[in-house]
Amino acid sequence: MPASGLGGVPGGPVRSPAMPDHRLPRHVLPRHYTLELAPDLSAHTFTGTVAIDVEVVEATDHIILNAADLVIEAASILVGGERRHVSVSADESAERLVLTVEDRLQPGTARLEMAFTGELNDRLRGFYRSTLVGADGVDRTIATTQFQSTDARRAFPCFDEPDMKASFGITLVVPENLLAVSNGAEVSRTSLDDGTDRVVFADTIALSTYLVAFVVGPLEATDPVDVDGVPVRIIHPPGRADQTAFALEVAAHSLRWLARWYDIAVPGGKVDLVALPDFAFGAMENLGCITFREVLLLVDPESADQRELESVAAVISHELAHLWFGDLVTMRWWNGIWLNEAFATFMEMKAVEAWRPDWNVWAGFGSARAAALDVDALASTRPIEYPVVTPADAESMFDLLTYQKGAAVVRMLEQFLGEEVFRDGVRRYLSAHLGGNTDNEDLWTALEEASGEPVGDLMHAWIFRGGFPIVEGTVEGDSCTLVQSRFRYDGVEEDDRWQVPVRLRTTVGEQRVLLGDSPVVLDLDGPLVTLNAGADGFYRSEVDVSPDPGRLTAVERAMYVDDRWAGTLGGRHDPGSFAGFAEAFVDDPDLAVWQAVLRGFYTMDLVAPGRHLMLAAEAAGLLEGMVQRLGWEPSDDEDDRTRQLRGVLLAAAGTLADDPDIIGQARHRWASGTSTDPAVDGAVVTIVASHGDSSDRAECRRRFDASETSQGQQRHLRALALFPGLTEVETLLEEVNRGTIRTQDAPFLIRSLLAHPHQRILVWRNLVDHWEDLNGRLPSNSIARMLEGIRALGAEVDPDVDRFLDDNPVPQGALMVAQHRERRHVNLRLARRLDPT
Repeated sequence: MPASGLGGVPGGPVRSPAMPDHRLPRHVLPRHYTLELAPDLSAHTFTGTVAIDVEVVEATDHIILNAADLVIEAASILVGGERRHVSVSADESAERLVLTVEDRLQPGTARLEMAFTGELNDRLRGFYRSTLVGADGVDRTIATTQFQSTDARRAFPCFDEPDMKASFGITLVVPENLLAVSNGAEVSRTSLDDGTDRVVFADTIALSTYLVAFVVGPLEATDPVDVDGVPVRIIHPPGRADQTAFALEVAAHSLRWLARWYDIAVPGGKVDLVALPDFAFGAMENLGCITFREVLLLVDPESADQRELESVAAVISHELAHLWFGDLVTMRWWNGIWLNEAFATFMEMKAVEAWRPDWNVWAGFGSARAAALDVDALASTRPIEYPVVTPADAESMFDLLTYQKGAAVVRMLEQFLGEEVFRDGVRRYLSAHLGGNTDNEDLWTALEEASGEPVGDLMHAWIFRGGFPIVEGTVEGDSCTLVQSRFRYDGVEEDDRWQVPVRLRTTVGEQRVLLGDSPVVLDLDGPLVTLNAGADGFYRSEVDVSPDPGRLTAVERAMYVDDRWAGTLGGRHDPGSFAGFAEAFVDDPDLAVWQAVLRGFYTMDLVAPGRHLMLAAEAAGLLEGMVQRLGWEPSDDEDDRTRQLRGVLLAAAGTLADDPDIIGQARHRWASGTSTDPAVDGAVVTIVASHGDSSDRAECRRRFDASETSQGQQRHLRALALFPGLTEVETLLEEVNRGTIRTQDAPFLIRSLLAHPHQRILVWRNLVDHWEDLNGRLPSNSIARMLEGIRALGAEVDPDVDRFLDDNPVPQGALMVAQHRERRHVNLRLARRLDPT
């Protein structure tokens, strides 16, 4: 096992005074890597060699590159066919190697050669091990990778920065009969005398190191599907081929649609979508070798509900959108990762919308936008783009503000410029920078050329300033006066202003205006309907005349409800009035509207458990009509969103409203195994778990173990965190503490348990007691997400929560943790308003 840093190299820490911390100098640039790796799946180690062809731009006597958790066994430099001795020093804190040569290198070309060893770690980063449980119950090891943001250096020495692109020639030496895949197509497979195979892959195009990938294990591949000359496969665990058809259909559609939209052929030559049992993220867009959590790739459409199917379709489309926007054209540095991720999130919606318009995905996106607005209403929010210095800074960028706020702002811009103009600008941008690196100014320039609008000026505040405005309208006769101010939950007034592309709608049509520092008076061409047409603007809105919900689209109604709830959290409205406000939507047939209504009720129930009986009665009154209308059985002509709405409302009736008839029916269906619809099945599991005892818990655990789909497993795993009893919660915590629950899932179970209606204090104390173990064992990127559950903790644990988090910082998620802490105090204020005693 290697040391915690870089073993096997002489010398102590080295810093180049001319080099900023954590950034490499540019006097030597990589052009091509020849990489060979041999993982030992039994010993959980690997050996490797790398030859890096470099261009020496400026004369130098040292070359600096990245490495971490590796033992460097040998290193040399070839210049003009002459091998030169080098000394190797390590700066472990900065994760760098310094290769020093005796004779100064002159401008030209050279080749760095190194041999090294490393460990297949269990932290789900770098070159790591995943465990596959076979049909015989025997654990088998998969060696796989996750390099974003800065973990390629844990697999091989490299120039691990996104703008230091190079091509890769990868070879894997693997046990015979195991599948091996990488970014390039397999070129040859040769059997060796020691029972291994040497698998050579085609060279890649120039890539950033974080996009390199390789997977070795007892996996299977579907037959390739030809998509305009590009072979597409699903790589999956044995026996799961019957769960690949949906993903293949989505991938084929999205690749064709995206290639047409971008007007650029699919890059890379082949596309493998790889399902992994253990994966810290949802998926990763490695060119040609896209990796996924199993639950987001493998699915049985007959047993999955619409939300689960939509998640699979969205994630696949998101990763495929990256092939152009991220892989082919890449951000220059990690401060620009928002553009990659925001644009892929935006494009996933467009691709899925083109495939399944009946899903109305932009209405569904309202929930994601609401989550981003919720974070952005905090004083501890951040700009979409902000300085990134350390690897921890880079890791912290992967949050709601990067993805959901970024995508919402891109959508707002598209709708303001017009879809065709926007697409033309994106095509200009990609064509001008193929194979290169960019920043957001490059995109704004292309969009300005296409539209004639000052896009850079318009977008500056949205990207480089945290927060968002509330647009308030005052109607007087046939005119409407618009003003903006920053919206914050704490009510603090600030002078921040944005260039707000307001699209308001009257009964006659749509009117557009760019709202800046000064109020704007508009002459209305008819009665005002909404200040946020299509709910595409990333702002809250209020108007002094109540809108007619019947004139609002579904997504506008959902936004109207969400704006009201946000105003309630911010002190603009009495929380006791929310139920009365929601009565206007008791007959609403749309899923997104009900999700917005229920978000408010679930939050009140979470923060004020002492008012549960009153909230339950209010919720029961709201839910009764639609629950009776929809019933338990779907009709043949129902659309997917109505089926999902049934499940959402039944779950709310059985948990939030505690309807005894609903609970009884759910118990009957649970006991009998009756299954009529996946959305109803999910509601049944949720209701039974929320009111269940130890025998129900044992049965839920049995069903989790017996589930043949990842969706079924996750459904029952989430339910295990809902059982109300002390013993049941203690049992689950013990499973987490022992490592029985996969590390990819454990953080999210803890997050849910921290919001447990009865046992959250027990869960918090368990977290404190086991912090060192959890923080060292769980994926680094999941720790801050796990702590989201502290939002539910009441005043009874003050000041323990803040003191503990002060003493135990999370560098890779410092801003996110600060936001959780502030959001908790927003909830505490809400709790005091709901129950002043």
